[in-house]
Amino acid sequence: MMTPEDIHELAEAVRSSPRVLAIGAGTKPRLSQIEATKICMQRLQGIIEYDPGEFTFTALAGTPLAEIAAALAAKQQYLPFDPPLIGAGATLGGTVAAGLSGPGRFRFGGVRDFILGVRYIDGAGRVLRMGGKVVKNAAGFDLPKFFVGSLGRFGVLAELTFKVFPRPASSMTLRLSSADIHSSLNMLRSISRGRWEVEALDILPRSFDIALRIAGPEAALPLLATDLLAHFDGAKLSNEEAATLWEDLREFRWVPPDAALLKIPVALDQLLALYSSHLGDSIHVSAGGNVAWLATPRTTQWPAMTLRGNSPLWTAPTQRPAIWQSIKTAMDPEQRFPTLDP
Repeated sequence: MMTPEDIHELAEAVRSSPRVLAIGAGTKPRLSQIEATKICMQRLQGIIEYDPGEFTFTALAGTPLAEIAAALAAKQQYLPFDPPLIGAGATLGGTVAAGLSGPGRFRFGGVRDFILGVRYIDGAGRVLRMGGKVVKNAAGFDLPKFFVGSLGRFGVLAELTFKVFPRPASSMTLRLSSADIHSSLNMLRSISRGRWEVEALDILPRSFDIALRIAGPEAALPLLATDLLAHFDGAKLSNEEAATLWEDLREFRWVPPDAALLKIPVALDQLLALYSSHLGDSIHVSAGGNVAWLATPRTTQWPAMTLRGNSPLWTAPTQRPAIWQSIKTAMDPEQRFPTLDP
């Protein structure tokens, strides 16, 4: 394993091997179980620029998300898409490469909606830049988004620029009761289409209950909560209970030690079939029903990406758009990074 200490050494590391893959803190181990020379990014860390007035920051790819979250919190700002695995040590670059977002994606969008620019090493070992460092940068194609979920196939991320949001003055979490998945799905539909401005809307694992988070001025939240609880059975959680609930979801503490963890892109009308095909397994539905996290010791026929465990990296063949291979060829002419479908 190579451990570069700066971007120049990172470029040299890429050029020195015929097949390379960058890894961060190893919080998603299945993603890095590929035949390639590993490049450890953990010494390329640190916040390079942070302008609270412009709501942007730039950091090296190996920077722990916990360090970024702490710096933003000191200025009452945050990344509203709730990046997972902060407590486990996940890095900024690894989160982008894996394309992972948490419950806040429901209202604010995912990681791809917050990335503004990147510096990266291409397959020829060149240091290149895409995007910019300001929010109002509409020139050309939004190329940095290509790296979201790319799993290191297009290049090695070295530096990233993100936009951030002001932290809301207050938040409140409700746990809505549900006896079965049919009831849960009906509630998701009603709340998603309703008049309420909800930050997060998830079906909890090992349960059919729904966790719902609202945020805004402190005086407004009790009124909004009362309105919601007039329509749905449930209760308000204390601040401590809410913090524990959302942290446990983001850190995947609900996943049994003998289970593989898979991310499944779904639509709301597919969830009944997913639950029916995985009776007895733990499922966490997030983002209002647009993504499911499945913990299972068994194989699945659903198209999924495995983050942990012994399942295949991708569990079902995926028909990728032809443009993906064209982009791969342009950005990695030496075929130095893993193929799109290992």
